[in-house]
Amino acid sequence: MTRLWNDPADFADEMAAGFAAANARSVRRVSGGVVRATATPEGQVAVVIGGGSGHYPAFGGLVGQGLAHGAAMGNLFASPSAQQVHAVAAAAHRGGGVLLCYGNYAGDVLNFDAAQERLRAEGIACETVVVTDDISSASAEEREKRRGIAGDLTVFRAAAAAAEAGYGLAEVARAARLANDRTRSFGVAFTGCTLPGAEAPLFTVPEGRMAIGLGIHGEPGIGEADVPSADALADLLVERLLAELPDGVAVRGARVVPVLNGLGSLKYEELFVVYRRVAERLEAAGALITDPHVGEYCTSFDMAGASLTLYWPDDELARLWETPVDAPAYRRGAVAPAEREAAAVTTAATEAIPEADEASRNAAATVHKVLEVLAAEIDTHADELGRIDAVAGDGDHGIGMRRGSRAALTAAAQARDAGAGARTLLARAADAWSDKAGGTSGALWGVILANLAEALGDQGKPTAAAVAEGVAAGAEGVIAYGKAQLGDKTLVDALVPFSDTLTAAVLAGRSLPEAWATASEAATRAAAATADLLPRMGRARPHAEKALGTPDPGAHSFALITAAVAATLAEDAAAQQERDLA
Repeated sequence: MTRLWNDPADFADEMAAGFAAANARSVRRVSGGVVRATATPEGQVAVVIGGGSGHYPAFGGLVGQGLAHGAAMGNLFASPSAQQVHAVAAAAHRGGGVLLCYGNYAGDVLNFDAAQERLRAEGIACETVVVTDDISSASAEEREKRRGIAGDLTVFRAAAAAAEAGYGLAEVARAARLANDRTRSFGVAFTGCTLPGAEAPLFTVPEGRMAIGLGIHGEPGIGEADVPSADALADLLVERLLAELPDGVAVRGARVVPVLNGLGSLKYEELFVVYRRVAERLEAAGALITDPHVGEYCTSFDMAGASLTLYWPDDELARLWETPVDAPAYRRGAVAPAEREAAAVTTAATEAIPEADEASRNAAATVHKVLEVLAAEIDTHADELGRIDAVAGDGDHGIGMRRGSRAALTAAAQARDAGAGARTLLARAADAWSDKAGGTSGALWGVILANLAEALGDQGKPTAAAVAEGVAAGAEGVIAYGKAQLGDKTLVDALVPFSDTLTAAVLAGRSLPEAWATASEAATRAAAATADLLPRMGRARPHAEKALGTPDPGAHSFALITAAVAATLAEDAAAQQERDLA
């Protein structure tokens, strides 16, 4: 278990600051993550990687000469926000365009894609390659749905080496895709991992058993078996991977780079015992072992487990593999000396607060109060939300919601004190939420609040109809952005019934507190009903059966929030009625 932290919600930020301070020769801190501390030639493609924290040396430890130019570092087990990815990419860009490369997880796809759109809108050429090496997370026929685990390393190296060799952006992306096509991984775990501050691991494995086919975010495996001997484990890993070779690869006579990866708690000595048998099996099959890797390359906090990656480079990829690398956690060969990058001095621009009338400022005070209640409700239930999320996901929902709601409240307080109206206050809260929370839920709550903010405006008292219209726009935005539909076991399953009921009640002439209360009841029923659904989106999808009987954490947290807000609106309405009668 993890033992050292201050506030768990601050762990990722404090970890990133300490990592940068400890590795100043290789990296420098920028908003959202780190970039190389050494100068990059003008015109070279910038390879920007990233993902959630908790996987060291991925992702910051792989930034340096010959490897990534920058890494966006998200919250614990949560994707970096679009703002973080954009900030790191902008800092790393040197005129040759940007390749974004990361593991294939829903939150990462949402946020990296949003950052890519913004970069392109600013005139920066940008391409994306997602890593899909984990054979346990989807069938060979649906390889595009597979997640990225320790095979990230081979794809990142191919992309960065191509950039170092002077390839253009399109060719760097091609090399990365080719490396991904030729990489396969499979893993097991003997214990789950424990997030800082959590009282229990994200999942447990019975004594003497192991989980087969796990993910790096603490997702449970797709099966269980008795803990084997070291040789039997090596046999299992090799046999699973040799059963699915990349197109055009025949084992006998083929180069292979084996990467035996420890997930956090296995000792190197144990890994060496396992690798001994891995090498024997590969050599017996006729493969030509090249540059074997044994160690920690993509971890999951303190998880006891291991994964094996087999990378089958062709002639081009083999040449690129020889590129020297000097990063904080990964070195190969000797890189040429490079000058230090002169850190740009940037001053955060303070955007002016638009004018607002007294009615809108009063409404802004109400919105701030609602956000206070919301943040308090999340604080109360954060552990529960993490537990629900850990049943078939990665257990980060409580931490992410806490970080997002706290950031939103801080931004709202600053906007309120500056005299902001309701729209401006909520819009700034929305941006802060999506930035600090990261992950899928952070992005989607940013969409909900931003759409609601536009409906409130900065002039006049918002009407019940305006609130209903804003919520409806938020629901439409979430569906368009996240691609989930009703029945997929996501936030959408509570959000849509809430929005539909709120709109109907307002159209029927109900006051906002009354309409909101009715809609909250609908959301609560709908969230509870998600326990009977199988997930069809996100990290829970590979473990669909495990999620039966447990509500979706996003839908559940949404229902909790709407109920808390309903109580606040009712209290405010009663207080106003007393004032009117006085």
